[in-house]
Amino acid sequence: MIMDVEIISVERIEPSFPTPIHLRNFKLCVLDHLIPAAYAPVVLYYPNDCAASHFEVLERLAVLKKSLSETLTGFFPLAGTIRDDVSIDCDDHGACFTTAKVKCSLTEFLESPDLKIIAQLLPHGLNSGGACVTNIQASEFACGGIAVGLCISHRILDGTALSTFLRSWATAASSSGEKLVSPDFSASSLFPANGLWLKDASMAMWGALFKKGQFVTRRFMFDGSAIASLKDMATGTSRTSKPTRVEAVSGFIWKCAMAASEGRFGCKRPSLLTHIVNLRKRAAPNFSEQSLGNLIWMTSAKFAGVTQNLELPDLVDEIRRSISEIDGDYVKKLGGNQGSNMMQKYLKEIVEFSSKDVDYFGFTSWCKMGFYDVDFGWGSLCGDGIEAWVTLDEQEMVVLEGNQEFRSFASFNPSPLHIGNAARVIDI
Repeated sequence: MIMDVEIISVERIEPSFPTPIHLRNFKLCVLDHLIPAAYAPVVLYYPNDCAASHFEVLERLAVLKKSLSETLTGFFPLAGTIRDDVSIDCDDHGACFTTAKVKCSLTEFLESPDLKIIAQLLPHGLNSGGACVTNIQASEFACGGIAVGLCISHRILDGTALSTFLRSWATAASSSGEKLVSPDFSASSLFPANGLWLKDASMAMWGALFKKGQFVTRRFMFDGSAIASLKDMATGTSRTSKPTRVEAVSGFIWKCAMAASEGRFGCKRPSLLTHIVNLRKRAAPNFSEQSLGNLIWMTSAKFAGVTQNLELPDLVDEIRRSISEIDGDYVKKLGGNQGSNMMQKYLKEIVEFSSKDVDYFGFTSWCKMGFYDVDFGWGSLCGDGIEAWVTLDEQEMVVLEGNQEFRSFASFNPSPLHIGNAARVIDI
């Protein structure tokens, strides 16, 4: 499919009220240095179910801009400029807001989503130094449907913080009368950054984990019934409790990905799985769910055996064990005097394990982050399944797609139109 996207306008949306002088320098927390990605991209799709005219669509775009300006007043770092690796200049430069027209219908695009084409619905020309923190592109399809694409600096937002911003923006746009979500800015005091040592350590880790080669990304859907079956399979006979949806699906994908690696190399290989964990609910007492910043840490599950069978319950147990280690005491130590030693030691252990012939699989879950509460007044998210974007070596992807057990639980690139008829969030 060829999709023609025409840029109509580019403007800056400033906060509705200026940021006070004493808040102009926003310090990043040390955990903001863990993630290598410059921006966190997401696209929200809104079909024109109400048969809105072009002029009504223009009114919707005007509402988006006005409500964005109001929201940026509270989320003032998102209206700032990226200056360096330790702070955001809250200069009220504003968010870069692009409007575009797409010369096809949203239904036509969503009937068979092309992951490469989705990039055209995101803001372009992004860099790091001196760039806007927040970049948005609102694209109007020929049918009147709208796609809202966002690229917000990952230096200041993780998935939960992004959801907090989106929910506040949507509340302002919907004129529901609900109180706007107020962000919490305590991350830099909870995990102060004293230098760039974590950035250096994390770059060394990511450099050891990421491999060169030809990779492809595919989109798979696990519906509610498939997830229920996987949870039953992962429980086994000796387990006292069922795993979570994320644990079951992660374990199953890990099992099948290792089988794909065996199909490529002709033998079982040691494997490392990492999962990003939200620290907000694991701290004691909990951190605010409205905290800005990357309040996350990484867990690691290992499969070192090359002769044992890959049983789903065992893999899920290993994932659950690694995640359960991140408890209140662990988070307290992470933010304490020995936190830097803990972090560096942990990342070094991952580098040492991955220095061998080890397959690495990195997982991030957007489940239960609050995206289902994002409603601009045009529809909210729905569905009880899990959408998985899987990136593998080309040869391994061929093996994975031919795996009959995998195909019995996962559907390949299904149309969101047949899953639900409200907005969708797709992580790229």
